[in-house]
Amino acid sequence: MYADAIIFVIIAGVGVTPQAENCGDEQEEMLMEFRPCIDIHNGRVKQLIGGTVADSIDSARENYVSEKSAAWYAELFQEKNLKNGHVVLLNSKESPYYESTKAQAMEALRAYPGGLQVGGGITAENAEEYLDAGASHVIVTSYVFRDGDISFENLNRLLEAVGKKKLVLDLSCRKKDGRYYIMTDRWQRYTKVALDEDILDLLASFCDEFLIHAVDVEGKICGIETDLVKILGRWKRIPITYAGGIRSLEDIRTIKEIGQDKIHVTIGSALDLYGGTMKFDDVIGYVSSENE
Repeated sequence: MYADAIIFVIIAGVGVTPQAENCGDEQEEMLMEFRPCIDIHNGRVKQLIGGTVADSIDSARENYVSEKSAAWYAELFQEKNLKNGHVVLLNSKESPYYESTKAQAMEALRAYPGGLQVGGGITAENAEEYLDAGASHVIVTSYVFRDGDISFENLNRLLEAVGKKKLVLDLSCRKKDGRYYIMTDRWQRYTKVALDEDILDLLASFCDEFLIHAVDVEGKICGIETDLVKILGRWKRIPITYAGGIRSLEDIRTIKEIGQDKIHVTIGSALDLYGGTMKFDDVIGYVSSENE
């Protein structure tokens, strides 16, 4: 289906720019990285249970609410030389909290210029604002997946606005009927697009990296989605960051082994920074030692 779609898009001149053409090679040799996160909801840095954000009442099931600002975390990550972490805005643009959430995100980007990616409500029209504030990449889901399917028109607009090398596609997914389906709108809506190697191949033509949360275990500190990691581990085109359920150093090692050392990891609720038991410095040291 999508192979046919991409042929149509190329002919129509809608979905592919010259930046999205040369993508056949496997990704360069790399080692697992620990990539931190800063999630912002209602103007506060938080850790939430995946898929529990309710836009209508600006509520969610919370694991942790920080007293520190997003900029404080950004400065810490810069001090530790941790790059390619992500800042995510978890309020819709219609929320009365959106501006305070956005302000926190902007402060974090300015505190660590070039060190953080940013997502949440990103479109072709506003992406440049975040890059100008210091984001290394913009992370996009809902703008690209419209009405349950891939909008090649919007994907092309993003490429024209920021270029392939500044774009991360968020393919966070949830299991249904034995397959993982990409989720949108703060993981409240299923798309019709199942995550598999064909979809990864297709979308890799348009972006620099993928960010993939296992929504069913996100924020639950209950172990990783091994089946999802296996899918990602078999695929080797561009960098992938996995998040969801990590609760121990052993989970990190499992991802490293199954992912053939090509999948980066993000840890949220399990970290002591966010009220968990995994020590931040231990995680940094463990990933570094595993790469030696």
